[in-house]
Amino acid sequence: MTRATILGVPHEYSLTPPTSAGAVLVFIHGWLLSRGYWSPLVQQLASQCQCLTYDLRGFGHSQGDLQQHCSHIPAVAGELGASTSPFSLAAYAGDLGTLLATLGLNKVWLVGHSLGGSIALWTALCYPERVRGVICLNAGGGIYLKQEFERFRQAGRQIVGFRPAWLRYFPFLGWPFTRLMVARPLDYRWGWQRLLDLLQADEAAALGALLESTTEAEVHRLPQVVASLRQPAYFMAGAADRVMAPRYVHHLASFHHLFDSVDSNVIELPRCGHMAMVECPEQVAEHIQALLVRHQQLVNSGVDSQEILHQSPNTSKNG
Repeated sequence: MTRATILGVPHEYSLTPPTSAGAVLVFIHGWLLSRGYWSPLVQQLASQCQCLTYDLRGFGHSQGDLQQHCSHIPAVAGELGASTSPFSLAAYAGDLGTLLATLGLNKVWLVGHSLGGSIALWTALCYPERVRGVICLNAGGGIYLKQEFERFRQAGRQIVGFRPAWLRYFPFLGWPFTRLMVARPLDYRWGWQRLLDLLQADEAAALGALLESTTEAEVHRLPQVVASLRQPAYFMAGAADRVMAPRYVHHLASFHHLFDSVDSNVIELPRCGHMAMVECPEQVAEHIQALLVRHQQLVNSGVDSQEILHQSPNTSKNG
């Protein structure tokens, strides 16, 4: 566990040693979570890839004094009309771009979960010289359904608004979180960690990230981001995900060039809900490895970036 000050705010991260393969994976967690949920994937992939996990600003152990944050909205994001809020997707992309520069990491693959998937897509657009490709888990969207989003935002406000510290003194409260938003019950440690992450998240960051990422303008802007990417972008959907249903994942993925390739750029994970990295880490790791191998084969064979965009990975769409 190491700390780096990024744009004025301490960020905690973990970085495994480089490997002979040279590939680098950067994992970005979702809303009200932290970097620890990536540990099952890192354990399986660290022998082939260098792996970076970190806590988003205001979540996990990346707390500090958020008022010291020097928000950086990348120029490309500004040209698209991105929100200038310090809790916007573009601002979090600015954090990640700065972290990659601080650590000297280039040609990385971003692996983002839910909200982290949207941050990954924005980061790939804003820092093409550092990002080789994107893999999104349980991330989609691009369709603004007013009533559903208003209900979602209101529920988020209530969740963030009622987080008494005494909840952490009742270990049994972790059990409901082992079944929340998943298709198969999680180990108790994940339920307990989800409760702790909920209680620990900074209120301004938790509310800001939720509200900024779910405005009508931001939801409609995400397909523009995907359509503008020159790098490969793949999407893994939980077949039983009730938070981000597969149809919304397919919709966002359809704006990328790879969607029209032979096998598409969407992989559906059977019996999986909204927490793919802990529900079915073995399947996710296998797909990530297959995607990286396929991409490297294309690069080694001399295929240029335009051709790579129109060739699909040799991997099954249904797990």
